[in-house]
Amino acid sequence: MASLSELLPREAIRLEVAAADWRAAVGVAGELLVTRGTTTDAYTDEMIRNLEENGPYLVIAPGFAFAHARPSPAVRRTGMSWVRLAEPVAFGHETNDPVTLVVALAAEDSGAHTAAMAALARLLGDPETEAALRTAPTPGELHRVLAANEQRRETGGGGTARASGHSARASGPAVQKILTVCGNGVGTSLFLKNTLERVLDRWGWDQHITVEATDTISAKGKASEAAAVLTSREIAATLGDVGVPVKVVEDFTSASEVDAVLRDTYDV
Repeated sequence: MASLSELLPREAIRLEVAAADWRAAVGVAGELLVTRGTTTDAYTDEMIRNLEENGPYLVIAPGFAFAHARPSPAVRRTGMSWVRLAEPVAFGHETNDPVTLVVALAAEDSGAHTAAMAALARLLGDPETEAALRTAPTPGELHRVLAANEQRRETGGGGTARASGHSARASGPAVQKILTVCGNGVGTSLFLKNTLERVLDRWGWDQHITVEATDTISAKGKASEAAAVLTSREIAATLGDVGVPVKVVEDFTSASEVDAVLRDTYDV
């Protein structure tokens, strides 16, 4: 399975890019995918259409938009691009605007990139690494930050911070499932899944709760199997009443926010 630094080579990174609006910002990210032979131009149109149809749920953390669409014939191979904007632009998100970083994902299927998404979620969830990525002066330096953190984790040097708040009950609930949901089930839901799994691991509940990332259509059918659904405000409105609690998370990379949502869900 490809690593984050392999899916995001330095040639797919552009910094201090001028963009008039969110469409232009996503367009630059899509252009980098096309230039690398990862996608055709049609995929850029699909990413923009996804935002038009589903709203700005792709803005998953303050200042960060994760642009993507469903796997399609426009995707030639799995890959990513990274665009840091010279000036922030609004995507229309209630709490996470304006955006200065757009990362685009093109996935051949729903599984090949899961490790890379987990790695990116960890990096952006760590304040020190996130600051280094946002301020790296060149694409080469930014890529070195990615590669160095991957190597640090592989050698056991990537320590994990504790989630905020008091410890949860060691016993945990019976075996249950929580769904993390996005429009396509291949991008933002994986970010949230990774953050939730890190919190569950810190609680000692990872043996009691399984987490499944899925899309809006599938979530409506799978909700009856779940204890709760975690998603964005926009996707929550799309889902409506699915018969189980639907919890909104604003920052998909924030372990402290997910910790609070989980405590509210299980009243701990």
